[in-house]
Amino acid sequence: MTKIKHFLDLKDIDATDLRLMIDSAREMKAAQKQGRPHAMLNNKKLAMIFEKSSTRTRVSFESGMFELGGHALNLSANDLQLGRGESIADTARVLSRMVDGIMMRANSHDSLTELAQYADIPIINGLTDQCHPCQLMADILTIEEHLGRSKDITVAWIGDGNNVAHSFITAAVKFDFTLNLACPAELSPSDDYMHWAASENGRITLTTNPEEAAQNADVVVTDTWVSMGDTDAEERMGLRTPYQVNETLMAHAQNNAIFMHCLPAHREEEVTTAVIDGPQSVIWDEAENRLHAQKAVMEWCMGGEV
Repeated sequence: MTKIKHFLDLKDIDATDLRLMIDSAREMKAAQKQGRPHAMLNNKKLAMIFEKSSTRTRVSFESGMFELGGHALNLSANDLQLGRGESIADTARVLSRMVDGIMMRANSHDSLTELAQYADIPIINGLTDQCHPCQLMADILTIEEHLGRSKDITVAWIGDGNNVAHSFITAAVKFDFTLNLACPAELSPSDDYMHWAASENGRITLTTNPEEAAQNADVVVTDTWVSMGDTDAEERMGLRTPYQVNETLMAHAQNNAIFMHCLPAHREEEVTTAVIDGPQSVIWDEAENRLHAQKAVMEWCMGGEV
């Protein structure tokens, strides 16, 4: 029996497979731009479970399945018996009989791993409170498009040590780049991810000084200060204020450094309008690349080897 290929966390996937997915995403993007069909998942079906609302995740997966020749079913938790008390395990067993894969955008990473435990089909992490691996695949594709490589560059993460930061930590190990994290001490990344990266000889540094993290960086990246589900946003806002990405901070990075943000952005909070709309910003390419990267992830999970 073929082993099920789940896409839950970058740290669980071999670097060779991640590289194959990035290369496949690049090829699929070229095919789309040239109008060449690439129906690699013809007649396959993807169930999309949303506990959190989304723009980029919803549209990229649904459009991606269409372009790959398949079909996506958009399901909120309230559309399913899951929202009325049916267990995740039973939901996994039922959907495994009807579709070829499940993408879940979950409140809790534990819900995602439980779904994978009981499913007989691939499970894809569309976002959890722990990590956001699909976003990082789009980010790596974007970095390589603009800088020509991801290996041996320096990325500066500015802000909370949140789920996207966790995926940057794993990506730094898997794609072999240096990551400087500047986070408020009270909002540092999970020790589990930092310890894992250290055990893998990752080039990761953690500081509370944004200027130090951004010094000579090739990429400066941040995320919103207020995420869905945050209940203490106001009291934590003061901790984040020194971590705004502005023109002064960008001046510490390389002259040709790029600015990235997974969106949605709150202008004049985590990033100024001058930066996000400025010449170093590649956020629209980054957003578009969610489509191409997700297509490669789905093909890897549901269509065999990429």
